[in-house]
Amino acid sequence: MKVLRSLDEARASGALRGAALAIGNFDGVHLGHQALVRLARERAGVHGAPSAVLTFDPHPVRVLRPEVAPPLLTPMSRRLELLAGLGLDGAVVQPFDRAFAATGAAAFVSRDLARAIGCRDVVVGWDFTAGHERARVDALRPLLAEAGIALHVVAPVASDGLTVSSTKIRELVLEGNVEAAAVLLTRPHEVEGEVVRGAGRGRGLGFATANLQTGGLLPRNGVYAVRASVGPLGSGAEALAGAPLLGGVCNVGVNPTVESAGGVRLETHLLEHDGRDLYGAPMRVAFVARLREERRFPSLEALRSGIAADAVRARSVLGLAPV
Repeated sequence: MKVLRSLDEARASGALRGAALAIGNFDGVHLGHQALVRLARERAGVHGAPSAVLTFDPHPVRVLRPEVAPPLLTPMSRRLELLAGLGLDGAVVQPFDRAFAATGAAAFVSRDLARAIGCRDVVVGWDFTAGHERARVDALRPLLAEAGIALHVVAPVASDGLTVSSTKIRELVLEGNVEAAAVLLTRPHEVEGEVVRGAGRGRGLGFATANLQTGGLLPRNGVYAVRASVGPLGSGAEALAGAPLLGGVCNVGVNPTVESAGGVRLETHLLEHDGRDLYGAPMRVAFVARLREERRFPSLEALRSGIAADAVRARSVLGLAPV
């Protein structure tokens, strides 16, 4: 998938002329987003044209109303990786700032969609708005038609009675209901970051943990069965793209038994670890199932037994052989 880092770059490239273009933030690349991409690919196939997405970085709410900006489900690098996996030909990542936010809907259509990209079809969700006046699809349709662009609107997508949205998925993750979130995402919710040094208590208990420093959306405090991927030391998140998945058990919380300071942490004991030093390595943790609440144990020995039981249960959930 060819990634163009602005509308100006798309104009200069000309690579997406005639494209069927899906537009949105695509945070999570969930079932609803996948429906937009699927329709864009179908329309592209009709005309023998490229299929592409137009997205924005940072998320517009982070610029316009940072005080209420939601935590992201997926960083842009992961978003692009997931979008590429859906078979798109291109992606335009437009930097979003207040100057771009001041663009009106008519200029967005004529300057950006018609001239910069030269698209033939536009695919959006039912609740899409454009321009500083937040024009909805009914107002956009005649503007697009005048520019020779067909508008295709995707209705709300539902799964098991739930309307799929990034907001709903965030709610489920924050409740600790990672299994339901995975249904709407079509994969487990993930966070990624760098492995940093912790207090070393896990190793002392016989269960060494990788402590992840991340800005991702953490689920409710508790213990989870996870799958993790680890890249080479000193590499970036892009190195996680082909890394093998390792089973693990992860604690999200404050370690009440040892009363350590420092706030909420994410500590993962890898069940299939090869023993190498992970400090400084990029790591992605995917939350497969919630095992239990975080709780205080009466002693370190009881904590050790509790972690051992968690590891046994995680192996069962992940389909790993018992040890």
